Amino acid sequence: MACDFNLGGGVAFHKMQGCGNDFVIIDNREYKVPVADMAEWARKVCRKCFGVGADGLIFLEASPAGVSADYVWHFYNADGSRAEMCGNGARCASKLGSLLGFASKKHVLGTDAGGVEAQVLDDGQVRVRLTPAVDLKTGMELDVDGQKLTVHFVNTGVPHAVVFFDDVSLVDVKRLGRAIRFHEAFAPKGTNANFVTVKDSGHLVLRTYERGVEDETYACGTGACASAVIAHALGLAGQDVDVTTTGGEVLGVGLEGGQVYLRGAAEIAFSGVLYPKAVGLPGF
Repeated sequence: MACDFNLGGGVAFHKMQGCGNDFVIIDNREYKVPVADMAEWARKVCRKCFGVGADGLIFLEASPAGVSADYVWHFYNADGSRAEMCGNGARCASKLGSLLGFASKKHVLGTDAGGVEAQVLDDGQVRVRLTPAVDLKTGMELDVDGQKLTVHFVNTGVPHAVVFFDDVSLVDVKRLGRAIRFHEAFAPKGTNANFVTVKDSGHLVLRTYERGVEDETYACGTGACASAVIAHALGLAGQDVDVTTTGGEVLGVGLEGGQVYLRGAAEIAFSGVLYPKAVGLPGF
């Protein structure tokens, strides 16, 4: 049944998901939520049952002076922590940014990690070029929750630890993921934790414990890229890899000339109106 009443003071939002990684996105040109308030917005809006529920909250804004991007985002995890980068979030934001008129289908999104080149493809998928992978470390032998693990690390916009298993379906991702996320080797900021099975040189299976969400998520774009980068560095995978995520969908990772590309679906699940006071936030 359609509702034709208006409660007033509402904030329009779009709920998007990229391979099961879900985000609430707000066009902040109209509402102008201050940056100082955004972390609290993320905690309240991303709460399941009491808010919209999501892995993260994204505010889109016009680029400030001196920033060489078509537009910029402010990205917050569900716990209110600000993230430098999110691969699936970037794909979702890029698709919506194009639809909202921030830029054309091929553009640059400004993130805390730097400019991200994005292209909305004809089939509706989105391909983004992440910032270059840095700080690669392989073969770290760590004591994790009472067991010895060989852990690898790379930063693909945000920090990622990667551990390989013969059968990732048997891994206790929440227990091991939390132990790695807070391990002293990655202090003080911590890391995301990825658990990977190599099916063949062109196919990885991935499960990710995400920092800021503090749980396993259905997908992680930067985690997929980190896993592919490390698998390639170890000679376990080629330059083009399909990564099957926990949600069962596939992300494509391409390694070309030192650059990392991520491709996959980005869908608008629904659009709606959020009433800030109802979730414990100041109204407009």
